Amino acid sequence: MKKVILPLVVLALVGFGVLSTGITDEEREMAVTELTKTKDRLTSTINGLSKVQLNFKPTPESWSVAECAEHLAISESMIGNMLQGALETPADPSKRDSVQITDEKLLGMISSRDQKAKAPETFEPSGKFGSHEETVKEFTTKREEHITYLKETTADLRNHYAQSPFGTLDGLQVFLLMSGHTERHVAQMEEVMAHTDFPKE
Repeated sequence: MKKVILPLVVLALVGFGVLSTGITDEEREMAVTELTKTKDRLTSTINGLSKVQLNFKPTPESWSVAECAEHLAISESMIGNMLQGALETPADPSKRDSVQITDEKLLGMISSRDQKAKAPETFEPSGKFGSHEETVKEFTTKREEHITYLKETTADLRNHYAQSPFGTLDGLQVFLLMSGHTERHVAQMEEVMAHTDFPKE
């Protein structure tokens, strides 16, 4: 009788997603730490800035701190959609070789401000959230959702894939893309705040 029960239990666990190749605890912790760190970096950077400071532009073509924040709020949702699309197809270990970039290199490349890039029109700030406060709320809400998902998921993120400007990424790397992209634009905010004409209050 025991020989019959054990396979049934295993099948039940697999069916409910309890058993999963998933990601390792180390990978999960690394990605959660990245997302949390850059969320905190953003909020601490903009905390306490006045409306004048938030809207200061070094040049007419530059983005203000507030516009950088809006870009990040928009991007958080768009990159989340990228991940959702990747998860709609079955996990496929046979495509692992299509991922040519390491986690470390991806984080370094996306966060670096050495190479400037123009954002696609759909990612550009336009005041869509109504106020800076609502913009920050949108970003933090989405980021918390992503962190919670990452903490709880049993999905085999390393074997789901998405296309990006950096080539094919796996599902876990999409989260690293989110984090590195946030770091990149927090650095942009800091460049604006370091400008000689940045308002003192």
